[in-house]
Amino acid sequence: MALTIIESPSLAELTTLRLGGNAVALVRASGSGDLDALPETLEKLGGTIHVLGRGSNILAKDGAIAATLVQFDEAEPAMTMEHEAKDTAVVHVSASLSLPALVRKLVAAGLSGLEGLLGVPGSVGGAVAMNAGAFGCEIGTVLEAVQIFSPERGLEWLDRDGFATAYRAFTLTRPVSWMVVTAARLRLPKTGAEATKAAADEAIAKKKAAQPLSAWSAGCVYKNPALGVAAGWLLDEAGFRGKTLGGVGFSEKHANFLVNYGKGTSTEAFELLAMAEEAVAERSGYTLVKEVRVWPCS
Repeated sequence: MALTIIESPSLAELTTLRLGGNAVALVRASGSGDLDALPETLEKLGGTIHVLGRGSNILAKDGAIAATLVQFDEAEPAMTMEHEAKDTAVVHVSASLSLPALVRKLVAAGLSGLEGLLGVPGSVGGAVAMNAGAFGCEIGTVLEAVQIFSPERGLEWLDRDGFATAYRAFTLTRPVSWMVVTAARLRLPKTGAEATKAAADEAIAKKKAAQPLSAWSAGCVYKNPALGVAAGWLLDEAGFRGKTLGGVGFSEKHANFLVNYGKGTSTEAFELLAMAEEAVAERSGYTLVKEVRVWPCS
């Protein structure tokens, strides 16, 4: 195996929002054996380092982007059972496995805790890196250990003492300059396939009814600013449900979903978001904080 380098990759082609210009390069590692060569390769290429999963939580700026993208993309990402007890099981998951595929596997195995994430796009690694959550569940609640690669410490497993999770956040106890999530161990309760399927069916039905799942979108664009205060509700109250600017807009189904209707630009998206943030602050006093990752960082 060897690192694959793609020059001047288009963020519009690599993200679910289908927006953004071109980065310096995309460096793809197809397995853990490729990772040792990664720091030197990135240093030679230059640019700010951004780790790319499946591009589902990214709003990239237009034009040339002084960033080099890193993607861990195993050819056959898998979930394997590591340990089973009477009431729980521990599974090992590749970071490049898609999150929907993981949830479907867990549901089929009768393991509960992540059914609410069905329908959330992205990779397992991306879900860990941002502590993805939906309908009251978060991946951080079932995370027992994480394998990461960093230039300072190489490839290592971290247990719960080595990292912390919070609302849409994953941090290391000992920070590094950058990291790639390569695998995770999840501990989940056994509730049976019938119960997990029922919970998953309920979650996906709710999402189909209230979220634009088939649209070009990056999911929820803002974090909820306070317990019991939804960003979508604040945007709705400020009149931004369905509001458009050029080729982008806030979804008619859910005001906290930014959608590219096919010919949008990042410039239009940032202008629309600035308008929404100002309106919400004036109306409610709340400051909206983006959940979507902005590349390059402002």
